Amino acid sequence: MRCHGRRSALFAVAVAVAAAIVAAAAAAEVVHDGRRTYIVHCSHAAMPSEFAAHGDWYASSLQSVSGGAAAVIYTYDTLLHGYSARLTGAEARALEAQPGVLLVNPETRYELHTTRTPEFLGLDRAEALFPESNTASDVIVGVLDTGVWPERPSYDDAGFGPVPAGWKGKCEGGSDFNSSACNRKLIGARYFLAGYEASKGPVDTSKESRSPRDNDGHGTHTSSTAAGSAVRGADLLGYASGTAKGMAPRARVATYKVCWVGGCFSSDILKGMEVAVADGVDVLSLSLGGGTSDYYRDSIAVGAYSAMERGIFVSCSAGNAGPGAASLTNGAPWITTVGAGTLDRDFPAYVTLGNGNKYNGVSLYNGKQLPTTPVPFIYAGNASNSSMGALCMTGTLIPAKVAGKIVLCDRGTNARVQKGFVVRDAGGAGMVLANTAANGEELVADAHILPGAGVGERAGNAMRTYASSDPKPTANIVFAGTKVGIQPSPVVAAFSSRGPNTVTPGILKPDLIAPGVNILAAWSGSVGPSGIAGDDRRTIFNIISGTSMSCPHVSGLAALLRSAHQRVRPAGLVQRAPRGGQPDPGDVDLSDRPPGR
Repeated sequence: MRCHGRRSALFAVAVAVAAAIVAAAAAAEVVHDGRRTYIVHCSHAAMPSEFAAHGDWYASSLQSVSGGAAAVIYTYDTLLHGYSARLTGAEARALEAQPGVLLVNPETRYELHTTRTPEFLGLDRAEALFPESNTASDVIVGVLDTGVWPERPSYDDAGFGPVPAGWKGKCEGGSDFNSSACNRKLIGARYFLAGYEASKGPVDTSKESRSPRDNDGHGTHTSSTAAGSAVRGADLLGYASGTAKGMAPRARVATYKVCWVGGCFSSDILKGMEVAVADGVDVLSLSLGGGTSDYYRDSIAVGAYSAMERGIFVSCSAGNAGPGAASLTNGAPWITTVGAGTLDRDFPAYVTLGNGNKYNGVSLYNGKQLPTTPVPFIYAGNASNSSMGALCMTGTLIPAKVAGKIVLCDRGTNARVQKGFVVRDAGGAGMVLANTAANGEELVADAHILPGAGVGERAGNAMRTYASSDPKPTANIVFAGTKVGIQPSPVVAAFSSRGPNTVTPGILKPDLIAPGVNILAAWSGSVGPSGIAGDDRRTIFNIISGTSMSCPHVSGLAALLRSAHQRVRPAGLVQRAPRGGQPDPGDVDLSDRPPGR
């Protein structure tokens, strides 16, 4: 008896073995009242004859083990057959022993893996892949994320023909979101929260909208990166100015909100994937991950396998747990796993110390500048009585010691921009954010709320020494805007998760890298560019980094290639992706060299 339709022999064996096992996965989700959410995989063909519909069978089987204490959260009938419900461990074991039940798997909580790109990848003339016809722009990219801010110009539908005739999706209304918000570009917007609410309780509508509305920014950024319409004059606070457009600007977009303040729950993700496939998407893009497990226990892998069988391309982010080996997620062979690399664009800032030494850094600050004269400089570790003071944690700085000074903060533990709030609230005039060994020389530009710049580990060490040894240390920060043509590029981002894939180490993962550092794309109107409470700035675009940003580049590229090669299976689209070619470097370590762009 088979639950998922056709599958490889490997996958069938895995499910058969799994049918005898119930394990508490490391990332299994919230337990309260002795219950957690489980996903129940069933054999579609094994439904007893006394039931007229599978839903009746599922309800009866659940009743038999829970005595009415549990209810079905979702039923699944496209990418898998079964349902999700809140169960005790004993109920899960009893249910798994029933005929026709293949696997009862604990739910997993997934996390988000938080312009110039088309030109950098050589796609500035990619319109050739989308010839001027309505048919050519009917490729649909489905994005599972935090929702969408539909008013952004990246979803402008000027020049688009009618919504594809075969499209079955909807624009679901809800709080702060009208069902008329979609158009011929953004053709669908749905939301899924039954799994989240089963674990966490009702959504707090004072913090996020119970609708497809994106109050986080992540989903708007990823969907516009994949397929946003061209927007002239785009920038973030004057940085990265130019025309912003997605990788496939003439593709259609459908968004599926499966992530909330408390995370992204596998029962919601599976339902979102299932509905997206039924709606008629051609590409699925998921910039989220939840650790590594056997594929039959990985909800995204299970859903992606069935989507792949239907000819749908699935791309997922590799994760931001690099540079350690075997740190990636979403490593199933049928998923295109995307790591992050750099662009040839940078946002330089220069820190000059009172001893004359000058250090290169990065910043997206655009506000009142520091005085042109030297400013007193202090290391946060010397301005605190707390062991966490060097990190500029909330409440750790002594105002009398930092007032009017540029404060050197160690990177780590709390959010980078959050450290600037701490410095500002203590009376500081500016901030230098110094990497430690954990981040080395890799820099990520931030939209700081006071004059601030990030510097690498070597510069940070030199600054710490200077601030602690000079009797009257001073510094200054100069911001230099946007520069392009930076080489070498691409370089694999240090945060980008690495292989090998521990589940199937013989299959190379990630499949490729794509731009994921300092990426400009559309942003939510609910939060400032830092995403931190208290940041009252509102911007149409934002610049952020992560494999979450690299994944939609590949999703959009797949949409371009799908239009040009409509009969090619998903695996064939990966082979047609543009890749960088360089001579064999000889006997060197290739572990951090980009396999392609």
